[in-house]
Amino acid sequence: MGGPLGAIIGRYPAAAASGGNEDGRISGDGGIIRHNRKCRDLVFLTIFIAFWVAMIVNSSFGFNQGNPLRLMYGLDYKGNICGNRHADPDLRELEVRYWLNPNQVYQSGLKNSQFDLADAKSICLMECPIPSEDGINWVCDYPEGDIRLSVDDWIDRDYDYYEYLTAETRNSSLQLQGPCYPVIFPSVNVYWSCQFIARASNVSLKQWQQMGGVDIDENIMIDKAIHRAINSPSAVLKRYVADIWKAGPVLVVCGGIVPLFLSIIWLLMIRHFVAGMTWITVILFNALVISVTMFYYRKAGWIGSDVLSVVIGESDPYIHISGREINHLRAVAVLMTIVMIISFLSSIAIVRRLLIATSVLKVAAKVIGEVQALIIFPILPYVILAIFYMFWFSAALHLFSSGQILKNDCNVNCCSFDLKSNKVNCDNCCGYSIHYTPHIGISILFHLFGCYWATQFIIACSSTVIAGSVASYYWARGEISQEIPLLPVFSSMKRLLRYSLGSVALGSLVVSIVEWVRFILEALRRRIRHGDPAPVTCIEKLMSTSSQCCLGCIDWTIKSVNRNAYIMIAIAGKGFNRASAIATGLIMNNILRIGKVNVIGDVILYLGKLCVSLFCALFAFLMLDTHKYKSAHNKISSPLFPVLVSWGLGYVVATLFFAVVEMSIDTIILSFCQDAEEHQGTAQYAPPLLMATLDGQGEMRRLAQSS
Repeated sequence: MGGPLGAIIGRYPAAAASGGNEDGRISGDGGIIRHNRKCRDLVFLTIFIAFWVAMIVNSSFGFNQGNPLRLMYGLDYKGNICGNRHADPDLRELEVRYWLNPNQVYQSGLKNSQFDLADAKSICLMECPIPSEDGINWVCDYPEGDIRLSVDDWIDRDYDYYEYLTAETRNSSLQLQGPCYPVIFPSVNVYWSCQFIARASNVSLKQWQQMGGVDIDENIMIDKAIHRAINSPSAVLKRYVADIWKAGPVLVVCGGIVPLFLSIIWLLMIRHFVAGMTWITVILFNALVISVTMFYYRKAGWIGSDVLSVVIGESDPYIHISGREINHLRAVAVLMTIVMIISFLSSIAIVRRLLIATSVLKVAAKVIGEVQALIIFPILPYVILAIFYMFWFSAALHLFSSGQILKNDCNVNCCSFDLKSNKVNCDNCCGYSIHYTPHIGISILFHLFGCYWATQFIIACSSTVIAGSVASYYWARGEISQEIPLLPVFSSMKRLLRYSLGSVALGSLVVSIVEWVRFILEALRRRIRHGDPAPVTCIEKLMSTSSQCCLGCIDWTIKSVNRNAYIMIAIAGKGFNRASAIATGLIMNNILRIGKVNVIGDVILYLGKLCVSLFCALFAFLMLDTHKYKSAHNKISSPLFPVLVSWGLGYVVATLFFAVVEMSIDTIILSFCQDAEEHQGTAQYAPPLLMATLDGQGEMRRLAQSS
């Protein structure tokens, strides 16, 4: 162990060997917590600062190049984003992309066609047009050149100025070369793109043929071509990211305000109603898992009639259009069903151990009662995280939309009438697309990694401050001693900021790297599996599952070691590596005494954090189920991502506040181990309640009497 810690962290006989007084007190300014510290792991603090500089530079690239409108709306044939007020013409109210030439749409859907849907001529409208019931409707190109109409007048005329066309332009329109095109197929607004329904209007088609128009293909391919583009994985991912943008108020409420109040209430109940909190936590957890699962069932269309709709606005009830979003909801519903079953069986398995958890929580409750600043301290890292997340989400939206709008390089023959040059142009047929360079993908991955590292760093700082405050309480024999600073939380924070930020940066970096190694390996495994058509053998499945389990165990072990290392950093001021070695040695030497108590306590606290996060997810479902997020501009493609993000933010906030109890328990147990080791197996500073719980003497009888 490298020598006793007694002279560093406590006042007991071992301190005399290090120059203490006769009564065991450390002379000078030693006090309860060591003060003669020095800065540790400065290299990693420098790396963390450099990382933040890189994060700011990376985010500035997104702010300069990105436009979140690209995540929601499509591009017209000029490369303008629908709904963009800075486009030419002004498209601020024209948000729906509509393909003018149905034959081009049909050609793009053919299997071996060189014509892509992105090259089909499209413009932006306010709503999808429908065929006339007694004639033929026209949708004409943006008014310019000899067409003396303003955009507002063009909109008021339902985009139709066919009557103003010359004989030449009418003839080119009958050849499907514009500037006006017939509305033959009905269409519906599916995520701001007009999805054609391959059911031509007999009246409109008959009049078109009587006018001498070219043949129009009526094949189902005209439907599938647009559906395939709208339902592509990249388009779905963009909509998911846009959902987070549109559901911003939901994230603020369900990911910020709700978990803040729930976590504070939970801490207060631990302080004043600890005897029943274990039972309340387990019962509430199961109820919330069932509730969230039922909401997924409802949105997946398995129960009730509130199935997710991909259509924006009103549509024919006999028209059914599905999307990947519904399949994803059903997959999550199945996953939640499995989680629900496992959680119910696990709750039954731990019922007999809940009394032990109550004992540990009572010790933490006493600490919170004595060091009352611990209840409100997590508000500080909460505010820091809130500011960071607002910056991070804004930068992420711009990074995801930071591709370049470039003209496609296509080799197809098509012609369209150019109103500016007043002639048919066959040389400018290619459309526009958003092109993403490889460095944008790297920037996004770096941004995601930065979010995880920064989150782990702030949580680690909070945990270290709490550990330093609780250690002062333990080594004062659970009393308010003069050796404990009047404001232990602020004293602990001061020591962290002055000496230990580098150690915390190293610990959080280790966790982040391990998590990302797991993420990368899982992504590679999925890509290899989808790329190889050969069936997976039982041995390959077993090896894959075993590797995932091993990585999960390594991740859990590192997080546990880190948590105990932060305690030793707070107490002794050691560097991260040395603190990890000391903490691990203490735990291993006392594993039989503290194992079951620590594990059961962690399980209850984990369930408590899940209760808070699941309640946030449930509240997000309720908010997203209102009319605001089911219609018009705020309609979300799926509640999946906003609910998951609300759940994740709620879990992070709960982790900050539950760390008060979690780190209190771990700090007292680790201090107990050191106390017992330096006093021949008998801890002299442990609270009586903790001694009885760890030694297993009279535990059930004592709890029965206290209840």
